Amino acid sequence: QVQLVESGGGLVQAGGSLRLSCTAPGRIFSGRGMGWFRQAPGKEREFVAAISWSGGATVYSDSVQGRFTISRDNAKNTVYLQMNSLRPEDTAVYYCAVGKVIPGVSRQASWYDYWGQGTQVTVSS
Repeated sequence: QVQLVESGGGLVQAGGSLRLSCTAPGRIFSGRGMGWFRQAPGKEREFVAAISWSGGATVYSDSVQGRFTISRDNAKNTVYLQMNSLRPEDTAVYYCAVGKVIPGVSRQASWYDYWGQGTQVTVSS
């Protein structure tokens, strides 16, 4: 069983910032795009951001564009999600995901092979 280790969630006031981290085993991290998704109570899981293996391609949902930044450190097998200007509607469980061994990025959950356990982000108003 593949284990992705997520960290960085917590409680923050609106307008604040958090940085999420996700570390995966090197054998599955290498050569794959990475993504972040989130799921709020009573809602379906939704795409947040994704990054290609090289880091040269990134894509964001419209709701976080300009506020969140996805990045990766391939030497550390880690992907990050820097979240700024947080809003109460950003409150959700955030999941990282490891994509398939094909080039590019995707907004589709079906493109991802492995998932983290999730980390809670709560933004108070």
